[in-house]
Amino acid sequence: MERPPLNALQVFVSAARAKNMTRAAERAHLTVSALSHQVRTLEQRLGYTLFVRGPRGLTLTDEGARLLDRVAPHLDAIDAALRPMRARRDSVLSLSALPSMASSWLMPRLPRFVALHPDLEFNLDSSIDLIDFADCRFDAALRYGPGQWEGVTSELLIEEWLTPVASPALLAGRKRPTLAELGDLPLLSPDDPWARWFETFGGSVPKRFVATFSDSETMQRAAVAGIGVALGRATMVRPLIESGHLVALFPERMRARYAHYLVYPQRSREHAGFQAFREWLLDEAATFRASTDSADVAAAGAKSEPVSAAGDVMADKSSRSSVRGPHSTGRSA
Repeated sequence: MERPPLNALQVFVSAARAKNMTRAAERAHLTVSALSHQVRTLEQRLGYTLFVRGPRGLTLTDEGARLLDRVAPHLDAIDAALRPMRARRDSVLSLSALPSMASSWLMPRLPRFVALHPDLEFNLDSSIDLIDFADCRFDAALRYGPGQWEGVTSELLIEEWLTPVASPALLAGRKRPTLAELGDLPLLSPDDPWARWFETFGGSVPKRFVATFSDSETMQRAAVAGIGVALGRATMVRPLIESGHLVALFPERMRARYAHYLVYPQRSREHAGFQAFREWLLDEAATFRASTDSADVAAAGAKSEPVSAAGDVMADKSSRSSVRGPHSTGRSA
């Protein structure tokens, strides 16, 4: 059998780890069709199928799993051997961010940073994967979590708040519910801290939820589509409320257990591009917090109700995403 090309094996490993063609294509800087073509070519050359393609992404076949186990360590070793030889340039900044935070909060603001720093090359990787700063792929990360990760610096950006949101289509023809009546509406994702919400603000947890989702971004889309009421994160749902795609049912909100942080290793302190990004990002976060506080004051003036500082985090894979410093144990933070 003719030896498969190295780039095809690299594409295969990337797709296997991402479990998603679109995400793997973005990381490889390829189109989805080009990446799919390379995978199909590799399958034809090897004589067996590597992936089962389904609505939820890619699943390795037994042959694909065996190939990944045999090939991935060697590709990782090559990458590790070459990594120290790659010069870090102050004009290139590589950031990892959770997809939900990247799409809903960072991207609408990023053009301002790019305009201020036209000579800086900005590379953004949207992923919930565990990252290890020791491999030097990233200069910093935006993460949602407890804010305590070993071997790295974490700076608070935004505290997260939760509040029920629904689409105007779902509410059409209905009377706006009171807090006590919220449980009568179709609610989404029972793993979210609904019990804490009802305990704090009154009402009863329904015996049945209309749908469950594995991540908060998909749940948010379901709320926009009118499937049910979501316990939305303020950073994610605020743009959709402002655009009219979602409606906040109440002025009440509940603090989440986790918050959004800028996380970076010691070496990034000497990176001029990162320092410029850090200063800009902290200013953007402060502006966002101030505008959120102003909205809370206005809501409190319209209706005098408590704002709960007791809360929990939404069930979301991204909330379990973590970072790993150069001296950490690698435990999930």
